[in-house]
Amino acid sequence: MAKAYSNIATIILLFLLSMSLRFHQTLATQKNNGKHSLVLGLTNSRASLLIPSASKSSIKEPSETLDMMEPLREVRDGYLISLNIGTPTQVIQVYMDTGSDLTWVPCGNLSFDCMDCDDYRNNKLMSNFSPSRSSSSCRDTCASSFCLNIHSSDNPFDPCTMSGCSLSTLLKSTCSRPCPSFAYTYGEGGLVTGILTRDTLKVHGSSPGIIREIPKFCFGCVGSTYREPIGIAGFGRGALSVPSQLGFLQKGFSHCFLAFKYANDPNISSPLVIGDVAISSKDNLQFTPMLKSPMYPNYYYIGLEAITIGNSSLTEVPLSLREFDSQGNGGLLVDSGTTYTHLPEPFYSQLLSILQSTISYYPRAKEVEERTGFDLCYRVPCPNNTFTDDLFPSITFHFLNNVSLVLPQGNHFYAMSAPSNSSAVKCLLFQSMDDGDYGPSGVFGSFQQQNVEVVYDLGKERIGFQPMDCASTASAQGLHKK
Repeated sequence: MAKAYSNIATIILLFLLSMSLRFHQTLATQKNNGKHSLVLGLTNSRASLLIPSASKSSIKEPSETLDMMEPLREVRDGYLISLNIGTPTQVIQVYMDTGSDLTWVPCGNLSFDCMDCDDYRNNKLMSNFSPSRSSSSCRDTCASSFCLNIHSSDNPFDPCTMSGCSLSTLLKSTCSRPCPSFAYTYGEGGLVTGILTRDTLKVHGSSPGIIREIPKFCFGCVGSTYREPIGIAGFGRGALSVPSQLGFLQKGFSHCFLAFKYANDPNISSPLVIGDVAISSKDNLQFTPMLKSPMYPNYYYIGLEAITIGNSSLTEVPLSLREFDSQGNGGLLVDSGTTYTHLPEPFYSQLLSILQSTISYYPRAKEVEERTGFDLCYRVPCPNNTFTDDLFPSITFHFLNNVSLVLPQGNHFYAMSAPSNSSAVKCLLFQSMDDGDYGPSGVFGSFQQQNVEVVYDLGKERIGFQPMDCASTASAQGLHKK
């Protein structure tokens, strides 16, 4: 899973998915006027998460202002949020992805098909949504702005015209015919096909027993995918995104990802906060401005000026990591849906050379590099097969507006396995950027965002960073069951 870009889905893949039409994803934006706050959580287990029972008096309509909380789960390649959809509620685990807009869930107990997803066969996370079991579920229509949005890469009227809508009803947004099926592509080759569906979404209040209902929340009901086995909650800025539909585009959200060691721990969750509470009282944070990508305006780009290794002098990065070319390529994309940070060549190789010259006290573990695909691995001593503080140099990212972020320990070199024979191998979890000349020049991935509070101030178009013990923050917000 990674960034979502507005590529045209190829005829071959669509044929494999038995689709007769080609459609495209959207990059449109939508004005919102919401006045609410949400506190969500990212949890770290593989167990199903149940919503608390609530009386009618505890169910709040969207017109009321309140904070809310949900658990987000950490798994091997991302962070999951529970979507509580339908009447009665069905709980579906999906990835939280700041690099895309569309929220979609697998649909159909037996009919959902994921091609090239063998690693996820029989995965307990693959719960599917059944529209027929929800009394509040309905298919979106051609009168909906979301339908035009999902088909907006070319002429957005084309699909509904082919479905039989007259020009008059299209111009007046009154055509009641079902919104045609769509195809949505992702930057690393993933593809999903499905139909736009409306249903009630429930999110939790920060106070126990409080639930907010979002009627007619729009999402993709997906029947076929290629390399996308688990649904996605899009946290970009497009009309279909979660922040847009919940009314927070003029406010913001923040997250504090737990360290990888908590993955699959059912007792602790990463806090995800949405609304006023996410951006208030943040004067202690350093904020760097968001860059407006002419190619992908809905996603979160920032400018990277330099990287420091240990106490060495600044290593300047290419201009492409802090500005866009005439076609809109460039910038550093902040993406929770990409696991590791990616940097462009030849800068990435230069960074590896500096690290190699700095780390002369540990032997290379080239056999592990060959096996894992990581470019820089070292064998470190572990007395009594116990991890101790290592001597790897710090890595500091310097963003625009004099913002510096020292990556927390464990966010660059990470152990590939438990210690054995009084040693263990740790590898640099950075990667080279593929197709660096098209789209973003680099990606700031979720692994490097662990134990960092990341604040997306959408109203002021800026992103803040602050190193933080996210486990302690989770405990303070009631997301740690002891």
